[in-house]
Amino acid sequence: MSRATTALACLISSIALTIATATPAAAAAADSSDWDYVALGDSYSSGVGASGQSGICLRSPNGYPGLWDKANDPATFRSVACSGATTDTLRSSQLSALNSSTDLVTVTIGGNDVGFASTIITCTLSSDSGCAAKVAEGMKKLKEQMPAKFNATYREIRAKAPNATVVVLGYPILFDENAPSCGFAGMSIPKRKSINAGAVELNKAIKAHAQAAGFRWSDVSDEFAGHGICGPSPWLHGLTVLPPTDSFHPTGTGYQSGYLPALNSAL
Repeated sequence: MSRATTALACLISSIALTIATATPAAAAAADSSDWDYVALGDSYSSGVGASGQSGICLRSPNGYPGLWDKANDPATFRSVACSGATTDTLRSSQLSALNSSTDLVTVTIGGNDVGFASTIITCTLSSDSGCAAKVAEGMKKLKEQMPAKFNATYREIRAKAPNATVVVLGYPILFDENAPSCGFAGMSIPKRKSINAGAVELNKAIKAHAQAAGFRWSDVSDEFAGHGICGPSPWLHGLTVLPPTDSFHPTGTGYQSGYLPALNSAL
């Protein structure tokens, strides 16, 4: 097995194929020092790709929830986000962290549901047409299965945290589509375009369902514009051998300069 295949097979991905601005569902206190903040979601919420990851969920204080906590010093902060989380595992294992006193909830979720890790593996190892077919498979799931899953997830978040402002964040568009070369085991331009198109559709779906639930949506694609994988100034890891779990996740700069401002703009 090649190093590229090994790294890809080890991915615990929670990103999108990747990749929600509504009216606030509930008004939070004006002073964030009074807030009780809970972070839910997948590896993009747990902070995979940043330094300081620990535990089976690979949580890092340098992901965007931890950075927001450090900058705003809320009354309480708890992250139950976990690498590899899906809407089903979020509902079964993370919602117990919420209650009627929760003031702020943030969440990224949905990328794993549509099979991002397997898509990245297929796109790296197969042809351009094989990659496009795999992305189409994920988009079929997005259309047929994810509406009910998103609606159930958002409904249960609101039931558990009836007084919270809930911010749903999207996923970056992963790849620069113009660079002719994409490094070690890099994607061709047609593959990058297929994956990016899938991310756009995923974000559209998340946004629609988050806004229908009365949650705030924060689209991070503007913050990450010009900083895709293969580009001259990437804020996302490409294929990473050590540790492989960092692959296709934001760098520390991506969380600090991409996700954190996107969250702040929603608040």
